Amino acid sequence: MRKYDVTGIGNALVDIEFMVNDQFFIDHQVEKGVMTLVDEERQNTLMQVINTEEAKKQCGGSAANSVIAVSQFGGKSYYCCKVANDELGKFFVEDMKESGVDNNLDPERLEDGITGKCLVMVTDDSERTMNTFLGITQNFSTKEINEAAIKDSKFLFIEGYLVTSPNGKEAMIQAKKIAEEAGTKVALTFSDPAMVKYFKEAFDDIIGPSVDLLFANEEEAMLYTGKDTLEEAREEMKKAAKHFVITQGKNGALIFDGDTFIDIEPYKTNAIDSNGAGDMFAGAFLYGITNGHSYASSGKLASMASSKIVSQFGPRLKWPQAKEILNRLNP
Repeated sequence: MRKYDVTGIGNALVDIEFMVNDQFFIDHQVEKGVMTLVDEERQNTLMQVINTEEAKKQCGGSAANSVIAVSQFGGKSYYCCKVANDELGKFFVEDMKESGVDNNLDPERLEDGITGKCLVMVTDDSERTMNTFLGITQNFSTKEINEAAIKDSKFLFIEGYLVTSPNGKEAMIQAKKIAEEAGTKVALTFSDPAMVKYFKEAFDDIIGPSVDLLFANEEEAMLYTGKDTLEEAREEMKKAAKHFVITQGKNGALIFDGDTFIDIEPYKTNAIDSNGAGDMFAGAFLYGITNGHSYASSGKLASMASSKIVSQFGPRLKWPQAKEILNRLNP
């Protein structure tokens, strides 16, 4: 019996989420709808023109959101990451503790530096635009990998955003090697179309012969495979992963369980904020398949959870909401 359902590795960020209109992007030369890495000076310039008192703040990063989701549904998760010995770093440590996620962070031994921040700009069309300053997490390396936690997990979950730095890529490859040698299954998320567009060869190195489970949205799947249609992309994806999930936004999701394709129906919702929808889908799905649910049932759970996420602000459910979703799945 393994201690953890999922151990995740990823960029630890404090998400600062706020509403903007399209004119904001024009005025401040921000590319809408994508995640853009920025330096500290650029991020501080943007922070000076937002109302930080009304902004929502919580620990985040793609993999962090997913392992927190595992915990909220009743699973056991661990997170390998890096934050600094500053106010936001201490906030991150405390927020992870309150979320029930074990981690490698010792609040008494954090390094000096600046904790990474992600400005999440949400517009009325529910689209999210992110400007991210990685701070100390850009130094995430093999030193932050907890080998024992990976070996004691059913799944290792690797965040695609780590691919942007040589040390991050090295950590991804080493963590995957540790998992494979221990019989721990490996899941990878592409995280963002820009990651696939600019780092495809690096992803090829990380994936190697294959991974056990791959998460992608439609755009990422077609970018990675070089195909023009979802039908072609899904066939090509079989070469990279034994199982995979392709999320399709308002159209639900497509799952390959190793033998057949499963269509997951969307749940009707009033979308106001898409931030974290993919992270929630991955976390809920991983919870499902590590806790006795079939791929179809796990997909249904993930679809319910992500539809709930887009109907509210922020990438995280409240504990009663997670319980309610589980009760709907298992009436």
